[in-house]
Amino acid sequence: MCDYSLQSVKSRPARVGDKLITRDFGTGTIGFAGSSDIEVAVCVLPGTELSFASDARRLSTGLFPWRDKSINHKTAIFRQINKGRLAAHHDALEFPDGQIVLLTLMRAGQEATVLQLPAEPKTAAEVAARTRTAFVG
Repeated sequence: MCDYSLQSVKSRPARVGDKLITRDFGTGTIGFAGSSDIEVAVCVLPGTELSFASDARRLSTGLFPWRDKSINHKTAIFRQINKGRLAAHHDALEFPDGQIVLLTLMRAGQEATVLQLPAEPKTAAEVAARTRTAFVG
């Protein structure tokens, strides 16, 4: 998905094999852009698997905010959190150790590849759940 603060940015859905880059769009959030067109936000569905070119890095929110924190993982699954809160960031990455990091807290300029998209919904309940998610974030 594309977080609420990217609604005014031109966007497109992610595709398997897409080369992405984390980018500060100047709207108060960091999101994914296509490496060949960084002006277009690439919206990722929950459950999408991603592989970073090197260990993922997040911004520090602690005592030394100028230092990045290494996450020590190269793969992540895209998730949405805080769905009950309208004015909150929803886009997040879940890493193999269970750590969940908001996408907007990732260091800009990191390269990632879309490995796999989530399975298509098969039941009416799955379709409804995906539709609700789309309007939240």
